[in-house]
Amino acid sequence: MKYPLCILVLLAGLQWCYSQEELQNKVEDSRYKEDQFYAGITYNLLVDMPDGLAQSGFSSGFHFGFTKDMPINKKRNVAIGIGLGYSANSFNQNMLVNKDNTGNFVYSLIDDNEISYSKNKFSTHLVEIPLEFRWRTSTASEYKFWRIYTGIKLGYVFSHTNKFNGELGDLKFNDNSDFNDFQYGLTFSAGYNTWNFYVYYALNPIFSKDAKLNDNTIEMKAVKIGLMFYIL
Repeated sequence: MKYPLCILVLLAGLQWCYSQEELQNKVEDSRYKEDQFYAGITYNLLVDMPDGLAQSGFSSGFHFGFTKDMPINKKRNVAIGIGLGYSANSFNQNMLVNKDNTGNFVYSLIDDNEISYSKNKFSTHLVEIPLEFRWRTSTASEYKFWRIYTGIKLGYVFSHTNKFNGELGDLKFNDNSDFNDFQYGLTFSAGYNTWNFYVYYALNPIFSKDAKLNDNTIEMKAVKIGLMFYIL
């Protein structure tokens, strides 16, 4: 009787340990989420440009922030994400921004054959709120996984600059009210582990209706394509 009793006690102990581990795993699984810091770099494109306007050089964007993850299914691999971030963007192109004699901003195209210049760009700095629908293959214990995140990003332009260096002198303006203060667009991110393809497509123009080139409203929008890195 002594050996069977010992075996029963051992089995009971193993069962208790397994139950405790299973309970702990369930607790961990019930709390699992993908709160993440993100950082990205993009190549910035302009679309819907007026006739004659063209980009030049490399236009870049830098983005980083934090996203709060809110799972919506039992497996916790589908979630809603909401975050807060910062974005800095530059756009090199041939549209000159200057002021007339009354102090109003005027827009014109630079003719490379008539005016030489080394720099002509505008830049923006934004506070952003990303809203995402998130799907991934991760678990509470698996940190390398496939992901697809898609949604909308809302941005407030808190700083902007127009800069020109060339034959006309050095021009720099930080008070151009023709920029749209609010920017918003669709986002898509997909990839494995840390490396992810990222694209942002703006839904509204960079400039307001007050900005006109050759008496036409400047309707151009931003498209940002690059890499996004996610860090737990």
